[in-house]
Amino acid sequence: MKTRILSAVVGIAAVVAGLLVAGPAQASGSYTGRAYVAGSGAMQTDWYDEGVVSVAVHRYSNATCLWQAVLWANGFLAKSEIDGIFGDRTDTATRAFQRANGLSADGSAGRQSWTAAGIISHTFDASGWVNGLYSGPEHAFYVRRSSAGNYQFNIGSGWTWASYNTRTCS
Repeated sequence: MKTRILSAVVGIAAVVAGLLVAGPAQASGSYTGRAYVAGSGAMQTDWYDEGVVSVAVHRYSNATCLWQAVLWANGFLAKSEIDGIFGDRTDTATRAFQRANGLSADGSAGRQSWTAAGIISHTFDASGWVNGLYSGPEHAFYVRRSSAGNYQFNIGSGWTWASYNTRTCS
């Protein structure tokens, strides 16, 4: 009887210990495990470790919407096609962007594609936000980063959180 009680206590302790050290849920396909496009310090190097968006990963997401805005700013996608759905047109535009930047044209926007997206000019403000402008050869749009490091973007219809797990842009 004592052995069973001891085994039960040890088992419960192991479960509780596991719960105490478990971290927050990670975004599937994100290199950093964060649920948002995120960064710290200067914006110029923020996107080098962003997660994948493609027809197979984060296909329906605000992170995809941000990637589509990058494609629009670079002249590879029409603004009307920024909808947060990584479909055939976004795949084709991503491949064109990758070829133009000397990358393997696989249609999946991962580390190399986010890094090739380029430099964001930025300013800091007193409220803790870092405000930036993403400028492509064709268009520009505003981005900002919260004090927690999470990105928002604005392509003219208000601020949208760049989340891997939700899609509110359309």
